[in-house]
Amino acid sequence: MRLAFAPYLLQFKEPGGTSRGVMTEKPTFLIKIYDESDPSRFGIGEAAVFPGLSPEADGRYVWKLTELLANVAIGKPTDLSRHSSIQFGFEQALYDFSNGCRGIYFPSPFTEGKAEIEINGLVWMGDFDKMIERIDEKMRQGFRCLKLKIGAIDWRKEIEMIEYVRRRYNEKGLMIRVDANGGFSMDNALPRLKMLADLGIHSIEQPIPAGNEELMAFLCQVSPLPIALDEELIGKGTTEERTAILDVIKPAYIILKPALCGGFSGGGEWISLAEERGIGWWITSALESNVGLNAISQWTSFINARGPQGLGTGGVFTNNFVTPTVLEGDKLRYDNSLQFDYSQFDGLKWHC
Repeated sequence: MRLAFAPYLLQFKEPGGTSRGVMTEKPTFLIKIYDESDPSRFGIGEAAVFPGLSPEADGRYVWKLTELLANVAIGKPTDLSRHSSIQFGFEQALYDFSNGCRGIYFPSPFTEGKAEIEINGLVWMGDFDKMIERIDEKMRQGFRCLKLKIGAIDWRKEIEMIEYVRRRYNEKGLMIRVDANGGFSMDNALPRLKMLADLGIHSIEQPIPAGNEELMAFLCQVSPLPIALDEELIGKGTTEERTAILDVIKPAYIILKPALCGGFSGGGEWISLAEERGIGWWITSALESNVGLNAISQWTSFINARGPQGLGTGGVFTNNFVTPTVLEGDKLRYDNSLQFDYSQFDGLKWHC
């Protein structure tokens, strides 16, 4: 068994705005697993590192990939508990290889074309008019759940924007989730949460910055709006750490990004711990290419995730890869009449 990896730089079609800043490009790494007797046949995965968010995104990242490469060659295990994105990509490549190198990670009715995944429509931050334009476009496409990135433009303008949506679509007709990416402070969080609750918002992700566990626990206790943890889960690589954060904060929901929460194995443990505590959950992508998104979609259907999932980022890049997972309206489906074309990875600079 051999492993190789290759860097790839994804380019945004439009600048992606969050409370942490505006992104125009995002690096990622492709991983392949193959038998040295036939290198042309390989399982593919994506180590979807996220600079500024992934704790492992530092100058030693490539060295960790190189360590994994060497250890695979000699059959030695590698500790990836602090390298979530590499765990994520490695698992994908192994699943694909073990399933015959067909782009099938989790065989299910989804990969047979018999099941679909409902997703939320993601509306990136922008100026008021741009966000309204994006919301209207999502509604024309048939979305019944929107996720709005908030916390970057003027708060009154953001409330105006949500009020505009609510005048046209009530709570029964449209679920609205918001993601503050830690953009609130304890000085303004409670009144803002009250305003959002009054507008019939379903939930808010990460209202204050991660790392403030006692303050977040207090907010979860008194908030009129259900709070979901996102960034707060990042870097928690052991069962003890995961258990502790859920028991201290007691959120209503957790948002699972496999690239940031320990891959599929880590995500599965988070789900078990959450369900034991009556905590809801859903799956979200983390700006992977279509390689990672294809794998996440298959896993999401395989584990029978319920409700709208956050898997709508596949169309934001100009230089994405092509997979059989396609978006039609607010549904992701797997078109098994399409072949997963492995030749699209031939031109990458593979480190073997």
